Amino acid sequence: MTEPGKNPRLRYEEGCLGAHALNLVGDRWALLVVRELMFAPKRFQMIRAGLPGITASVLTQRLAQLAQAGVVAHDAVLGTYALTEAGRALHPVLRELCRWALLMPGHDPRMFISITALMISISATVDAARAAGSGLRGAFLSGKEGFEVVFSPQGAPQVVAARKPRGDFLLEGTGNALAAAVYGPGPVTLAGAGLVSLHGDKAAAQAFTDLFSLRPQTRSSSASPEDSAQVPGLSST
Repeated sequence: MTEPGKNPRLRYEEGCLGAHALNLVGDRWALLVVRELMFAPKRFQMIRAGLPGITASVLTQRLAQLAQAGVVAHDAVLGTYALTEAGRALHPVLRELCRWALLMPGHDPRMFISITALMISISATVDAARAAGSGLRGAFLSGKEGFEVVFSPQGAPQVVAARKPRGDFLLEGTGNALAAAVYGPGPVTLAGAGLVSLHGDKAAAQAFTDLFSLRPQTRSSSASPEDSAQVPGLSST
């Protein structure tokens, strides 16, 4: 029987901090909803577009639960959902899950990936030692979602959502095509095959994507948790 004042949705009645976190964001789809909101506010249908396996009713439930937990805020006037400060603080959690997943067999990169998911994954797959000081600036566009990526002095990707992203190059395509350009044959090859559009400096695009790999990263070559940064919301570009 639930004690007065306790959350009736608690699944883990433990004093463990990890269990407390899972009580808040551990339901199916919850962290992936957070992922889709990590860099910019979105409307309901745009969130769902990044999660093709979720139903409208489940997404409604997760958004309500995340709002109750203080992770998501709903702007009824604009009709958008956005992460709170607590929600944005989950970025390192998502990054470390990606790093852990690199160690585990069974990942199929051919399955659906949203451009937002790709922007999360690059923070876990970068060769930070090589990226540091490179000065490269990448731009990515998929439908209505655009991002600019630069590197911190430590080599961590810094991602900013932008309506009209600008960089040394611009890659445009589906999330899967962009992921293939970053992790697979490369942007020039895929552009030649008509799978992505590549604008700008082709050499810079190749040099940029060469900094990322789906091979497990060592701590010496990957960014530390405090290095990785992201700026939620849309830029003015």
